[in-house]
Amino acid sequence: MPVSPDQEPATFPQYLLANARRFGARPAMRHKDYGIRQSWTWAEMRDEIRRFSLGLAELGLKPGDKVAIAGANRPRLYWAFCAVQALGAIPVPVYSDSVAEEMAYVISHAEARYAIVQDQEQVDKLLSVGDGLSIEKIVYDEERGLAGYDPANLHAIDDVMALGEARLQREGEAPWLETVAGARGSDLAVMLYTSGTTGKPKGVMLSFDNLVVAAKSGIAFDRLSEHEVVIAYLPLAWVGDHVFSYAQSYVAGFCVCCPESAETVDVDRREIAPTYFFAPPRVFENLLTAIMVRMEDAGRVKKAMFDHFIAHGRRVGERILDGRPVSLVDRLRYWLGDICVYGPLKNRMGFTRMRVGYTAGEAIGPEIFRFYRSLGLNLKQLYGQTEASVYITAQPDGEIRADTVGRPSPGVEIRIADSGEVLYRSPGVFVGYYKNEEATQATKSADGWVHTGDAGFFDAEGHLKIIDRANDVGRLKDGSLFAPKYIENKLKFYPNIKEVVAFGDGRDFVAVFLNIDLTSVGSWAERNNVAYGSYQELAAHPRVYEMMQRHVEEVNRDLAGEDVMAGSQIRRFLVLHKELDADDGELTRTQKVRRSFIAERYAPLIEALYDGSKSKYVETEVVFEDGRKGKISATVEIRDVPVFAPAARMKEAAE
Repeated sequence: MPVSPDQEPATFPQYLLANARRFGARPAMRHKDYGIRQSWTWAEMRDEIRRFSLGLAELGLKPGDKVAIAGANRPRLYWAFCAVQALGAIPVPVYSDSVAEEMAYVISHAEARYAIVQDQEQVDKLLSVGDGLSIEKIVYDEERGLAGYDPANLHAIDDVMALGEARLQREGEAPWLETVAGARGSDLAVMLYTSGTTGKPKGVMLSFDNLVVAAKSGIAFDRLSEHEVVIAYLPLAWVGDHVFSYAQSYVAGFCVCCPESAETVDVDRREIAPTYFFAPPRVFENLLTAIMVRMEDAGRVKKAMFDHFIAHGRRVGERILDGRPVSLVDRLRYWLGDICVYGPLKNRMGFTRMRVGYTAGEAIGPEIFRFYRSLGLNLKQLYGQTEASVYITAQPDGEIRADTVGRPSPGVEIRIADSGEVLYRSPGVFVGYYKNEEATQATKSADGWVHTGDAGFFDAEGHLKIIDRANDVGRLKDGSLFAPKYIENKLKFYPNIKEVVAFGDGRDFVAVFLNIDLTSVGSWAERNNVAYGSYQELAAHPRVYEMMQRHVEEVNRDLAGEDVMAGSQIRRFLVLHKELDADDGELTRTQKVRRSFIAERYAPLIEALYDGSKSKYVETEVVFEDGRKGKISATVEIRDVPVFAPAARMKEAAE
């Protein structure tokens, strides 16, 4: 039976049909291609997905089959999710920047029979490891470069849609509608693989019920509607993109815009001006870095005006945003600042229409968070996981603070274990890990409580504070608390520091690796006539080291003022001779540090930090963009840093 207009949708294909009836003429997706913005209404998107789905059925796709999806944010790859789900099959998105071996692991583990990919690059990766995969047919979007390939099991999406159109003409749409109507909310909707921070990625099985409930909760929490506009630019394989750019758009009926390319996201965001925006902290850090670099090159008057109004915004901006009392004079100065500085900045970043924005995935530096809110941007933090269908906590309007991740999201229960680990239970909790019952039982209890692996606590107002990964929180030899992520985020506040890795658990003191931000430090070098020929040469420059040392000393002063963290001041640091890179295994595909891998790879440097060495020669294997491997070598300088008396001790001395 076709889906009844009165039936509450339970799956995304059912929502597609409902939206085609409710919002038929409203835009559902937009994509800028070759400089031209294309648009599809909900009715048009229903027709495209129906043809795509029927074409896949013609190729032999069956209920329960797994379909790997890899590529950039493109409408037809998003359509692939719904087209596959409409047949009862299960999409398995794969990070598009995965090397062939990483892609092969996910596809092999998921037992995917089909793959839908963007272009020649993804096809080549599949073919390079094809003998060990279960893939029977590959469907691709962009034909460029594939003309000479064996067409036996390669199919263009256009050709698949033509097959679907032919089937539609033969059979009509009734059989397809019956299949869509017969699906249930408890059916498996998608398999999303974890980033593999501590081991092999695990396949997180999420049902339609998990995702629909999570989407509805987020929509109600922030009062989202079909009038929202979002930009889809995050990896398809990341749960954040799957919920914000796919699940919520289907449930609420709003429009999703795809950028022309990864390189044009900033330009496209300015053109689109999303009303609802999500980004990990790294995006906001990079935007702030670009702003600060530009202002360093600005004229004296413009720079003075910027500094004046930014300082005023930091003082009253959040209070105005939260509706708290502010004097008339301060409001007038803020209004003038909005004309001269805040408004142009928001326009430059593409946030002119942003009604609500979120950051999650990693902790964001408090100063960075407050900077955006001081401009009048309703930026919030949420805490989530793939296993929770994203939402665990979120910040209600008027209760937004930089040092917490908010209250439990609607329908979510949270408790803190005796060990300090955060546990939660909600309707969004995952079904289990695919082919890994042992890990499922270790993570999710019989009564539905999920171990996050994060350490945290509730403050007096009921807001959750996350300290660090529970396994990463440790103690120095003298018993002082060591929370590496907390220390790292303080250093990453500085625009010229891109990445940090802190060490200290079980050791006499804290030491850190630093990565410079090439854009920021390169701009500084140009302004200060500092010549360099490579990242390695710039990172080792004495003046860069002096700059980094000042930042580390400033962080130590901050830590000295915090009773709990005063013992974790940094004693020694070095600037790595290369950027940490996901292709080299040092970061996950979601840009999280792989601590155990780094500890093994850079063991000689870590040893040198703690044995008093002033420098250390090191050779490191790297993977180039074309897959070739090579080595880079350097003699890395190691510097000592002064520490400061804890504030509590100074107060006692004064008394």
